[in-house]
Amino acid sequence: MDKRVVFFIVKRYLRFDKEQPFIFLSALLAFLGITVGVMVLIIAMAIMNGFDHEFEKKLFTMNYPLTIYPKFSRTLDNSVLKKLESTFPNLLFSPYISTQAIVKNGDSLEGAMVFGVDFKREKKINEILRKYIKGVKLDRFDAIVGKEMFDRLFLVKNQKVMFIFTRTNPSGFIISPLMKRFKIKGYFRSGLIAYDKTYVYTTLESLRRVLGLKKDEYNGIHIYSKNAEEDIKKIAKILPSNVGIVGWWQQNQNFFSALAMEKRALFIVLMLIILIAALNIISSLLMTVMNRRKEIALLLSLGATKKEIKYIFFYIGSIIGFFGIICGVILGFLGLYILGNFDIIKLPADVYGTSKLPLDLSMLDFSLIIVGTIFIIILSSLYPAKKATQIDVIKVLRNE
Repeated sequence: MDKRVVFFIVKRYLRFDKEQPFIFLSALLAFLGITVGVMVLIIAMAIMNGFDHEFEKKLFTMNYPLTIYPKFSRTLDNSVLKKLESTFPNLLFSPYISTQAIVKNGDSLEGAMVFGVDFKREKKINEILRKYIKGVKLDRFDAIVGKEMFDRLFLVKNQKVMFIFTRTNPSGFIISPLMKRFKIKGYFRSGLIAYDKTYVYTTLESLRRVLGLKKDEYNGIHIYSKNAEEDIKKIAKILPSNVGIVGWWQQNQNFFSALAMEKRALFIVLMLIILIAALNIISSLLMTVMNRRKEIALLLSLGATKKEIKYIFFYIGSIIGFFGIICGVILGFLGLYILGNFDIIKLPADVYGTSKLPLDLSMLDFSLIIVGTIFIIILSSLYPAKKATQIDVIKVLRNE
């Protein structure tokens, strides 16, 4: 028996049989199950990746790729910044001073994290600030606040508000908190309420005066790097023992670990759809074997080898599965196109940072879907194919 005969029999067994319609129906359900499973996996993984990258983008913007900080004191001196700039001229550096404060406007109070920065340096590494301070000149004791704080305190541009700092100011027999008025020059919107509600930016000179720091002292240095995971190792080698460095992914490690676990769990759950469809392939092939026992026995008696019989039923299962994969991929990408180009699903921008459904299917996820599905199909086709070769030819021909 040659391959042409094998494929002729495969084609014949895949046709609709009026006498045994349930076999064809079972095969059709297996095909549809694999198609739907692959389609759902592609769309679900694209949505998960899209949200991951959207959150990563927001956190990356306000957290900075790398941050230099003092280990055993409150401040760094300017020598650290000069050494970094001379050693790594391709990186961008923005020294900062930070402190906590309470912003007071009338009877309204809001807690704040105040950053003193050099705005010429900062806008090169902070896309949000660059967008919102364009055309705005910030002088000493001028500040820009998050949109959420701006709204909650009912602020207006160029209004002076009281900042109450954690640093105390001894006066007479009492110790009072240090207070200073700042002029609000505008607001920024990062898309994340945690930052828009608490972050305040002012000039380095302003916080130096308030906190009593020397001219060349900083609380840390923000660094922009396109390859942060590699540069952190190089920078750590030249830093003195009293200075540390941390990456943005390390600051938010728990958050991204939770996202990764959620993504893996979703992948496994959706793979069960394909696994259930694979059970339909097994049941369909076993029913075919049981109903074609006489034909299989005749083929074996006419010279067909067990290997050829095995290939017949293996090819049937593989064809059902592979056509299911192809249709699933086509429908999956069609679904991504529709979701990406038409406003079928709208998201609350204040919660997710975007009103459009984010979609991003990585090649790794796509490959895992295809490879995992092929593996399941091959396994589900092997057992029925092997079962077909275990027919007792003499017994079947004698009884049937």
